[in-house]
Amino acid sequence: MLIPLALSGQARKSVFMITDAEGVAGICRQDQAEPRDPELRQLLTGEINAAVDGFLAGGADEVVVWDAHDGSQTLSVATIHPKAKLIIGGLGVTMTLERGYAAVAFLGQHSLAGVRAGIMAHSYSSLGIQNMLMNGKLAGEISTRAALAGWYNVPVIFLSGDQTAAKELQDIVPDAEVAIVKEGLARYACISLSAQAARELIREKARRAMEKLGQIKPYRIEGPVVFEYEYTTRNTLPIDAARRTGAEVVNDRTIRYRGKDFMEAWTRANRP
Repeated sequence: MLIPLALSGQARKSVFMITDAEGVAGICRQDQAEPRDPELRQLLTGEINAAVDGFLAGGADEVVVWDAHDGSQTLSVATIHPKAKLIIGGLGVTMTLERGYAAVAFLGQHSLAGVRAGIMAHSYSSLGIQNMLMNGKLAGEISTRAALAGWYNVPVIFLSGDQTAAKELQDIVPDAEVAIVKEGLARYACISLSAQAARELIREKARRAMEKLGQIKPYRIEGPVVFEYEYTTRNTLPIDAARRTGAEVVNDRTIRYRGKDFMEAWTRANRP
């Protein structure tokens, strides 16, 4: 007789999927990444639903999707997978990871700022941030969010996007499954799979990723952590920037935040 998970003491296998736009198959220009663009919505939703199918086939009990692109305005509960749940809005410092997810996945992800042939590559803000460093190394959404997940002992098991985003994740989580849906040639040029081929690849890689759960280790950063933000020329630091806890002003566009561990540094760097 099957014993319900709640009675057996086993935790639900919930996957937290972070979505973006620049890594979606067929999206290669900035105008295509506008959250209200109907083609983006169709392509992104198709890839999300394929990933949900794959995670469920691989043993997930639940997939929670966060609409993380440009103000959380891209997805709709009317079109996402009927067995998925949708998070809309900003999530703050912890990004709800304290809820005890079994795994994190990136869907439609781009690489960090400055990467050659990375399609629309940037680190959090293409207009606001020139470079971001974590313990002296260039960083972006992939490594910082993987480290945040690792703080909660949650592994990143899957990513879809171009070849540069895939390499960025596999450099820190070698066993993660990646679905390379397009090849970047330059910032706004790519060779893309068809929507159908991308969805089939994503579905299969998501299934494999879920079946490897337990084999993929969380990405953890131990000891003191330093974040450094170099803003673009259109941004200067506020007059009281040096008074922020743990902050060190480097120059008019650059600030460092120090913490005794990842979470302290992350919280200081992401204060309102």
